[in-house]
Amino acid sequence: MQHTPVQIGLVGFARRQIASRDLLASATFPPDLWRAMADEGLFRIGLPAEHGGDGGNYADIAAAERLLVEEGGSTGLAGVWGGHQMVARWFLAGFGNPAQQKHFLPALASGALTAGVAISEPKVGAHPKHLTTTATREDGAYRLDGDKSYVTNGDIAGLYVVLAITAIDAKEGGGGRKRYSFFLVPRDTPGLEVVAAPTPATMRPVGHVALRLRGCRLPASAVLGELDTAYECMALPFRDAEDAVGTSGMAGNLAGMVHLLALELGATPADEAVAELGALAGLAALAGPSAEALAGALDAWQLEEAGPQALLIGLRQLSAEFAHRVATFRDTHAAHRSAALEQRLGSIQTSLSVARGPRAVRMARLGAGVRARATLQV
Repeated sequence: MQHTPVQIGLVGFARRQIASRDLLASATFPPDLWRAMADEGLFRIGLPAEHGGDGGNYADIAAAERLLVEEGGSTGLAGVWGGHQMVARWFLAGFGNPAQQKHFLPALASGALTAGVAISEPKVGAHPKHLTTTATREDGAYRLDGDKSYVTNGDIAGLYVVLAITAIDAKEGGGGRKRYSFFLVPRDTPGLEVVAAPTPATMRPVGHVALRLRGCRLPASAVLGELDTAYECMALPFRDAEDAVGTSGMAGNLAGMVHLLALELGATPADEAVAELGALAGLAALAGPSAEALAGALDAWQLEEAGPQALLIGLRQLSAEFAHRVATFRDTHAAHRSAALEQRLGSIQTSLSVARGPRAVRMARLGAGVRARATLQV
């Protein structure tokens, strides 16, 4: 992989500032590390130049996330950083009006502010039929009421992007379709309570929170994007966008695991162990170019096409197969076991457990398309 000068600097930063830390012991994000990332300009990556960014794109965010994982060794830290950049680029740069962008993007690009996305709710996840948080129009403003769960980066966020029902289509007998809007909710908004929530140890220093919204009054200017269209225009495609960039972190994780496996073999490994290490290195090498292709598809707004959708599924399947083979390899060949590799394996298992429902739908849709094409060719 040919690195740009910016990426070479990022590699050095990851090795100096991240790889040397035990971030699994950090229940919260270390403030000094956040400041160091800001000083390095990491929060400028992929954001508009007119608002303090470097003028890059999703591919730049993806490449940086891969290096942070591969060289720094902390999937959790890369998740914090990637989440920050994706909220800033997807929601604010993508759907914010000029006033919102001018107000929030410079602070996000400098690291002075971060944001969390609040879509999921307790016991129902992110399924639009079951979400209940509402935004009621009152005297030209909005009142938000409801509960949100699993807000990533929520512990350090100063701004929450909250999804709420703003309309329900009329339907005889009730049960009409819910219409959603996103709202920009500052952390200090009266009526908003931020509640700590458990986070898997393998994801540290990521922090999750729950939100309790009780009569949060917001001006009409807090609406992000077009009213009543947020779920289909922003929330639903964000899952694929987030996955597309996140696969680069996965690719970096697999490459880093191959390196750690080589160190676990000891001085005189068996021939079959060396051969299996080569096979794993080959699998890891497939992930990098595929992840780059996905980031390119996102920049071209082509993620919904069959090819990128297949890559999204294939890379997750590759990750699961790779983790299984690594675990078997260690049981058979490892001379010792490193905590760093345990953490990387654990992060794969955690990522595979998140959003299983939407990804099952994605697989079924792809399978149905393959079957339909095969039937037409008979």
